[in-house]
Amino acid sequence: MTQTPIRSAATIITVRNVSTSPQVLMGQRGSKAAFMPNKFVFPGGAVDAEDNVIPLAKPLVQSCHARLLEDNSGPSPETLAVAAIRELWEETGLILGAPEAWRDAPEDWSGFAQEGFRPSAEGMYFFFRAITPPGPPRRFDARFFLVDADQLTGDLDDFSGASDELSHLQWVPLDEARTLNLPFITSIVLGELAALREIGPPASVPFFKNQDEESLFLRLHGSEQQYQ
Repeated sequence: MTQTPIRSAATIITVRNVSTSPQVLMGQRGSKAAFMPNKFVFPGGAVDAEDNVIPLAKPLVQSCHARLLEDNSGPSPETLAVAAIRELWEETGLILGAPEAWRDAPEDWSGFAQEGFRPSAEGMYFFFRAITPPGPPRRFDARFFLVDADQLTGDLDDFSGASDELSHLQWVPLDEARTLNLPFITSIVLGELAALREIGPPASVPFFKNQDEESLFLRLHGSEQQYQ
C-alpha cells in the first residue's frame, strides 16, 4: 500500500479582544476542496518552496524557534513563519509585517510589498503542532502560530483583498467556535485556546504525532505519553 506523503503546513490563529471577549478569525473551506471540504478552519496552508528564501524583517522569539526545531527534519522555523504569514495575506488580505521597503519582492508577495511591508514574526508564537492521521488523500505536518490581532495591519473586518480559498471569513466568539463544522484537530486547538488570557509563548507546545504505526501526544519541551 502506497503511503501518502506528508507535507509541511503552517497556520495562523489570530485572536482579538483576548482579555475581554476573545474572537478568532476563521473561514470555511469550499465544498469541492480535496482536503476537509466544508470545514471551518484558521487561515493556513502548505509550505511553498519559495517560502525558504523570503527574509523576515523581525525574527521569532528564541523559545518558539527552539520548539520548531524539535523533532523537525523539514522546513526551518523561519520558513514556517513565512508560510503562515503568506497564507494569512492570501486568504484574508491582512498583513503581519514590519513597515519597510521591499523592492525585490517575488511576484507572490508583490501586493504585500506594495503596501510597504516585509513579513515579520514579531508577536507571533508557536502554539500547536499536528500531523494528520493516515487515511485522507492528503496529509500535513501543520504548525499553528498564535498572534494578537493588534499586530495586524489593515481593517480587521475588511476581507475584500482575500482570495477565494476561504468563504464566510469572520471573527467568531471563542466560546462559540466549537459549535461550527470543524476538523478534529481544529476543535482540539480551540480547546487549548479556551484557557488563554494573554498572547505569548506557551509553557509547552502540544504535538499530535499521528504515525502509520502509532499515535502519540507530545508536549514539545515537555512529557510524552500514548493516547488512544
